[in-house]
Amino acid sequence: MTAVVFVHGTGVREPGFSALVERVTAGLAAQRDGLRVVPYSWGAAHGATLAAGGASLPPLTGTTRGIGEGPAVPDPGDETTAAWAALYADPYAELALAAAGSAPAVERPPGSVPPQQRARALLATLAARGDAPAAELGPGLARAATDLAAHPLLGPAADALDPADLAVLAARSLTARIVADALDADSPLVPVGETRDAVTDRIAEALGAPARGTERGLRSYLLRTAGAVAARAVERRRRALTEAAHPAAGDILRYLSRGAAFRDGLRALVAGLEEPVAVVGHSLGGIIALDTLISAPLPPVALLVTAGSQGPFLYESGSLPSLEHPALLPPHVPDWLNLYDPRDLLGYLGAELFPGRVTDVAVDSGQPFPAAHSAYWTNPAVYRHIADRLP
Repeated sequence: MTAVVFVHGTGVREPGFSALVERVTAGLAAQRDGLRVVPYSWGAAHGATLAAGGASLPPLTGTTRGIGEGPAVPDPGDETTAAWAALYADPYAELALAAAGSAPAVERPPGSVPPQQRARALLATLAARGDAPAAELGPGLARAATDLAAHPLLGPAADALDPADLAVLAARSLTARIVADALDADSPLVPVGETRDAVTDRIAEALGAPARGTERGLRSYLLRTAGAVAARAVERRRRALTEAAHPAAGDILRYLSRGAAFRDGLRALVAGLEEPVAVVGHSLGGIIALDTLISAPLPPVALLVTAGSQGPFLYESGSLPSLEHPALLPPHVPDWLNLYDPRDLLGYLGAELFPGRVTDVAVDSGQPFPAAHSAYWTNPAVYRHIADRLP
């Protein structure tokens, strides 16, 4: 009887672990009879714990609290911060919101100047000044202004808004575009909010807005409208990130710093099984399995399967504990099937790194990231590919 040792990924603990093993067992049984699934619960034995009860974790985002000040309270600036996050993701988001409220086009009196024509002229004048008016943010103002002048949303937004309101929205769009480009380029220097806001005010005035403090409510209303939605999304994301600090992120750090116990536990488990054995690892579980098999021969294992695993990336980046690039994969490492979802940003390829030693197979769950990273074990294609390769 073939034994399939299942090595789970980061953050998995009871009762989720038992449910996961049950699902993996059922998925494999549907493809092939006579398999024995042997779970390796490294999370319970060696995973990260918060020894001080989470004293290192900050309060949930959207709240502020000082030491000894009692319960966290809402942060009034969070909606604005969240709205800027939304604009970094889509610098034209506010213009789209304004354009959606524009009235149907009407015939204008002869000789009148369409609002968008004035806006385009001001943007062209701003672009002609180069990047200097937004130098504190980094390069890109001239290009961003040129692109905005030609954007199809500018016309409907200009029809819907007072020229001064449009100037403020356009300024925020330009600022967001510059910062977003810096983030995309992995710039190590991103301006603080105070600098961002000062540059935005300067650009807005260049586009026809009055000095800050005289604007009407609409200009802040649009930002708040986007911010109210974005704040809820950021709150959920921050909560997830905070909770991910334990145990998921902690598991990775603990393994990379104290991984011997993880590998020794897997080796001892496999040593007690009869051949043939397949080791199946998800995410960090795939790294643990790969490292264990590289470190020393483990004769019972005839197949290694990794799913959504970062092992190839760690190897290429010089971070895999057991093998540093460009060293070759040792000959005692068994046949390796590497499953990855094209939408899983935590799944990597191994075939080009280890020619002839790894088979990369794409399995599409139809889920976006990060859901794709957790959807392997509900995907029938995963079990079919594993069953086809089992000894």
